[in-house]
Amino acid sequence: MSRTGLRQLSGHGHSRLWIYPLARQAQPWPNWSVSFSKRLLDIALASLVLAIAAIPMLVIAALIRLTSDGPAIFVQSRVGAGGRPFRIFKFRSMVESTSTKKGPTLTKDGDVRITAVGYWLRKFKLDELPQFYNILRGDMSLVGPRPKLPQYAEELTLQYRPGITGAATLAFRCEEDILRQVHSGSLDHFYLRRIKPLKERIDARYMQRATVWSDLGLIVRTFRVAFIPARIPGSFRKLDWAKAPEQQPIARAGTSSKRAVYVEPDRNLAVGD
Repeated sequence: MSRTGLRQLSGHGHSRLWIYPLARQAQPWPNWSVSFSKRLLDIALASLVLAIAAIPMLVIAALIRLTSDGPAIFVQSRVGAGGRPFRIFKFRSMVESTSTKKGPTLTKDGDVRITAVGYWLRKFKLDELPQFYNILRGDMSLVGPRPKLPQYAEELTLQYRPGITGAATLAFRCEEDILRQVHSGSLDHFYLRRIKPLKERIDARYMQRATVWSDLGLIVRTFRVAFIPARIPGSFRKLDWAKAPEQQPIARAGTSSKRAVYVEPDRNLAVGD
């Protein structure tokens, strides 16, 4: 992907996109993204965050239980490094049993299934706090591709531990705003054809070139942009996906574009990320 293309994804074409230079500013350390040193850094920082956030997390859990029916923690099966399945933990931000209800398969800005408390948790990414426990368990890393549902796992990034944050996560932090422009019946098709391939390439490119300094820089920027409204990239503005679609072919992982298959929307994607 060209530097210009990556700039467009950032939504700030007039400024330097930090993801690209961070991954190129130094020669990559040998296998840093899968190294034991990275694992030690994950454990140290995750332990620190959990120690500091223990009381706030208890308060969040209590608020969730008091304001909506259902458990405070949402648990879902995801795919980890090497294709190993694991259970991911998040604070529940949507109504209980969303995955079994009829409706959009992806979460977009303004989704009525998001609870009052869940809105603020998602806005500041506080619903991700329990995933630091996943890091201690060895399921995840601080920096890496977002953990995928089993049916959407890709070999391109499967060798790396999934991360709480990552290059594509920040590049597409306005993803829910983008999906707001898409008709509910087209969300799966649009995501699989327009967003997912870009995220995979961005993550793979970053992880192959990552260093300890680029990871630390990405973590710092994740905290910083959490309080800055995201801007939709120009290439994703004024999308012509607002009309109700007919049944559309979607190429699942492991199939070529020439062998696209017709599928029903996957309800698990309602809480997929």
